[in-house]
Amino acid sequence: VRLAESGGGSVRSGGSLTLSCAASGYPASSYCLGWFRQAPGKEREGVAVIQNDGTTDYADFVKGRFTISQDNAKNTLYLQMNNLKPEDTAMYYCAAAPVKGACYYSTQWNLYWGQGTQVTVSS
Repeated sequence: VRLAESGGGSVRSGGSLTLSCAASGYPASSYCLGWFRQAPGKEREGVAVIQNDGTTDYADFVKGRFTISQDNAKNTLYLQMNNLKPEDTAMYYCAAAPVKGACYYSTQWNLYWGQGTQVTVSS
């Protein structure tokens, strides 16, 4: 499984960014894909996931602001981030888990990760 994120950057509070993750080497019908983030001094946390059937799940702190989607033809996962806040500043990672169905709380997210892309939101 190969994952490569892009699209991070620096924006002002209230701004938007779209992250992309080029994903390959996995059977899409039996994997979940997700976005996680880690801020300095904090633990990594789940942001949004998309199940093999297209069902999405979000952390409460991004609901209504972030949207996860995927383009199977391009083997690409996206995270549209709107109304960004300074507390969204973190390294964002794309991950894949060999799980069918509900996967937000899966213990198998530790297997496949991208290198991360930095998002910085200034006030």
